[in-house]
Amino acid sequence: MSARFTAEDGTVLAYDDLGPAGEKPPVVLVHGHPFNRTMWQPQTEALVTAGYRVVVPDLRGYGDSGIVPGRTLLADFAGDIAALLEHLGIARAVVGGVSMGGQIAMEFHRAHPDRVAALVLSDTSPVAETPDGKAFRNRLADRLLAEGMGGYADEVIDKMLAPYNVTGLPDVAARVLRMMRNTSPEGAAAALRGRAERPDYRDSLAGADVPVLVLVGADDVYTPVPEARLLHGLIPGAELVVIEGAGHLPGVERPEAFNDAVVRFLAKALAQDLDRP
Repeated sequence: MSARFTAEDGTVLAYDDLGPAGEKPPVVLVHGHPFNRTMWQPQTEALVTAGYRVVVPDLRGYGDSGIVPGRTLLADFAGDIAALLEHLGIARAVVGGVSMGGQIAMEFHRAHPDRVAALVLSDTSPVAETPDGKAFRNRLADRLLAEGMGGYADEVIDKMLAPYNVTGLPDVAARVLRMMRNTSPEGAAAALRGRAERPDYRDSLAGADVPVLVLVGADDVYTPVPEARLLHGLIPGAELVVIEGAGHLPGVERPEAFNDAVVRFLAKALAQDLDRP
């Protein structure tokens, strides 16, 4: 079911609420920049088939949600997710995200650890932004506001996807380009400015006492496999899965392998009494 939810500041947020509300913990999937909730379609189908309730929001500034100019911190995005879960009557959930969405999941875990049943972190980094990275993100925000999303989308498509998938999976590449080009420059710029201020999540992750799955595309150039190994090494008992034949968006490029890893992880976590009181 597609629906709308109004945040405390009046921003209208779009989301899908799919699948059964059973004993299994709901799964919340958070998209990255500059995408929207439709990127998770292969995952929502697989998880609903496996018996999970899946909540997939469009972040503020993206997709069908309201556009918020200025600066949107990761804490703002995480606060929206907390409010949405409250609205839906969900006390605890598996929270997963890719890239910026993974950082939002980390922020949600830092701010609301009692509401997290497990974490799924795909192609993401827990470290605070560097001075050079902060300057780059602010320059890129200025550029998107001045030029729009088209040129940027064309430049980064072969980094979002492995280059061989841009040519080998033309329908996938077209879908990813369409999401990027259709994103609001104002929303994307606000997220970039907020992400430039992101904190370090290594301490909170090191103290995580819930199951954690780290995934990464074997040919990701934004968050390469060595970075995923470092993230995995921070978290007691975490699992690492490298998805072959994929770049920065393995859930889009190799959905079957990605979905199999997530469903297996959740089944194992449930067997360990994941949804304990």
